[in-house]
Amino acid sequence: MKNSKIEQSKKIVREMVELYCRRHLKTDTIPEEYSHLIDYACRRLDHCRFGEEKGACKNCPVHCYAPKEREAISRVMRWAGPRMLFYSPKAAILHLFGK
Repeated sequence: MKNSKIEQSKKIVREMVELYCRRHLKTDTIPEEYSHLIDYACRRLDHCRFGEEKGACKNCPVHCYAPKEREAISRVMRWAGPRMLFYSPKAAILHLFGK
């Protein structure tokens, strides 16, 4: 399923981490730790027990991220989330409304 909810979530995670690295860390290349974070988040999404019925991870009753990765993705999303409205408005709006 090319346009599945899981695939859309993966795309948004990648975009947010890339934006964070480009603007907040001021680097055009994604550092290894953030590349690992993208891979980790995508693996977690692939194995989400709720599948296509999943909601936002922050509202999930099951926290499947390890503490280190959970803290890192939260930091990235807190910074990049509001800025996504300017850099990728369509993706941000779809994500906000869970479409």
